Amino acid sequence: MAQVRITQQGTIHCFPAGLKDASGKLVNAEISAVAYDGERLLMASDKPIPGEGRSAVFSLPLDSSGPDDSQLEYLTAARIRQAVKYEDFALTTDGRHMLATTGFDRIDSESHDLNDYNHLLIWPLDEPDKVQVVDPDPRDGVEGSLEFRQKLDAAIGEPYYKIEGLAVVPSDKGDGLLLFGVREQGNSHDDFQYVRRVIGARYALTDSDNIEFIEELHDVYAFDPAEYAGVRHECGLSSLEYDPYHARLYLVTSFETEQAGEEVIGGYLWVLSLADFHAGKAPTLVKNEAGEVLEFEHKAEGLAVLDRERLFVVYDNDRNYALGSVDARDERHACEAPYTLLTLT
Repeated sequence: MAQVRITQQGTIHCFPAGLKDASGKLVNAEISAVAYDGERLLMASDKPIPGEGRSAVFSLPLDSSGPDDSQLEYLTAARIRQAVKYEDFALTTDGRHMLATTGFDRIDSESHDLNDYNHLLIWPLDEPDKVQVVDPDPRDGVEGSLEFRQKLDAAIGEPYYKIEGLAVVPSDKGDGLLLFGVREQGNSHDDFQYVRRVIGARYALTDSDNIEFIEELHDVYAFDPAEYAGVRHECGLSSLEYDPYHARLYLVTSFETEQAGEEVIGGYLWVLSLADFHAGKAPTLVKNEAGEVLEFEHKAEGLAVLDRERLFVVYDNDRNYALGSVDARDERHACEAPYTLLTLT
């Protein structure tokens, strides 16, 4: 049985309070991705954070007292600032490079207006200014991972989809198996199904610190949460995270629905060994220390393995400001992002 206990909760100030976008609307922290490099947390909002010297991607140190947002630093390389709707990060298996994916949930075939939503990026871990686009369009001046999007189209086989998970696991060939978690797929953004589907392909690192796929993207894994007692809501995949300490994979699913006219959000955490993952076996639904299903009260969108015993969870609650048990206050400020630190028991 996989069990965890909540050891810390709180909020992170992601940008100055009262920050507004160009249209005068209050900017909202919607944290959808998190990674940990051994010293600092790397986070991203799936909405832009405007202003000179800012971007949707930022890092901050993590110490024994928790994340320290007084030392928050934005990653401001042009390509990092250009990409829109970040959904997940992944460290390469050697820990030397960071990968980041956007949602790939929209494209304009008649123009390049929506290319910013279609980016797979890579950079040397401590050198984000050396960021590169993976599988870029070969035409000069056309931005985005448009060659990669064609591979996604072929592998997923649906007109519409949304990528929300990213992880790298060891592989018998190349430098790793790069996994992409599909949350939604269907005919369009308003005609889709929630899924828990993982596609992937082996890759090799190039001498120029980029990656090349050495096989076609293909289906790797899928599961159905509805088969589990204690899962009360339909949910889609929202994050993937490889745990190198225990050779296993974590999967996060989240839900957003209505009951009696009220919005209900939350999520679940799942885990399975790499051997079971490759064998297509069902994951284990993580429980709390009381032995009950761990149901997040917020929309869990990102997970980072901190060490052998601790996990860090971030939430994208969209315009839902309720804090619940995270804080004594009823509501967060728009600039704040809630988080939870879990310890394995």
